[in-house]
Amino acid sequence: MSRIGKQPVTIPAGVKVQVSEGKVRVEGPKGKLEIAPHPSMKVTLDEKTKAVLVARPNDERLNRALHGLTRSLIFNMVEGVTKGYEKRLKIEGVGYQARMNKKAVALTVGYANQIELTPPEGVTVELPDPTTIVVKGADKQKVGQFAAEIRAARKPEPYKGKGVRYENEVVRRKEGKSFTSGG
Repeated sequence: MSRIGKQPVTIPAGVKVQVSEGKVRVEGPKGKLEIAPHPSMKVTLDEKTKAVLVARPNDERLNRALHGLTRSLIFNMVEGVTKGYEKRLKIEGVGYQARMNKKAVALTVGYANQIELTPPEGVTVELPDPTTIVVKGADKQKVGQFAAEIRAARKPEPYKGKGVRYENEVVRRKEGKSFTSGG
């Protein structure tokens, strides 16, 4: 039995959950989210205990994998509409910076042109200072994907450490070539 899949997802106060027509809708203070779980997964809403339960039909390999996945996706939706998700990125390098251009993020990261990235629906971007980018939203997948796209604009390089990195990311540094006087 899936250890994660069999745990109920408790619904906090102020969050509405609907399970109908093969879709799970979660609505809370930070927004609305919806997923369509795999048809073989049975998702039920327990009104008494205020919890969502996920059950699987049998112990086939695919169903075992989907059991824990479905429960985790619903849990992340509930967490997203209550607390929200946030990824912080730092920009390292002389002259490297970010600024807002209407809704888009304009990155100056050592290329001839600026890179403009527009966040998807439900994702907001804040710039506390020119070298810090904060990506926020209710959908964990969208927040992580957009943060990864910003990082991919200029990944941190190992020699000087220049580029865009996650706030707590450790970049392995390499030593450059050293020239010795050979005989």
